[in-house]
Amino acid sequence: MMEVKTIEKPDERRDFPSGHVEALHLTGLDFAVATMEPGWRWSESVAPIAGTKSCQVHHQALVVHGRLRFRMDEGGGEAEVGAGDVFVCPPGHDAWVVGDEPCVVYDFAGGMAAEYAKP
Repeated sequence: MMEVKTIEKPDERRDFPSGHVEALHLTGLDFAVATMEPGWRWSESVAPIAGTKSCQVHHQALVVHGRLRFRMDEGGGEAEVGAGDVFVCPPGHDAWVVGDEPCVVYDFAGGMAAEYAKP
């Protein structure tokens, strides 16, 4: 069975300080479009909702606009991604928007669409 949905009409939207996630749920794929505004930081905007000290969602994503920096827990390193970059980031990280433009990420891993920013 073929399914087609548009990101213009997500199945759900979850708002958090300085950003939001729009999710589409298809058979075999939970897809998320995350928009984070300048000044957004996971540890400040989403941690109080998630109830964890760092993001525990696995990401497989494409950055479509802006820049995002990740810091892994316990000295696991840092990386910065920008428009056109595809990245994989395991659970156990903080992240923040770099610069003065919003960052828009398309996440295909499923966890962001299914559980991100849910209490």
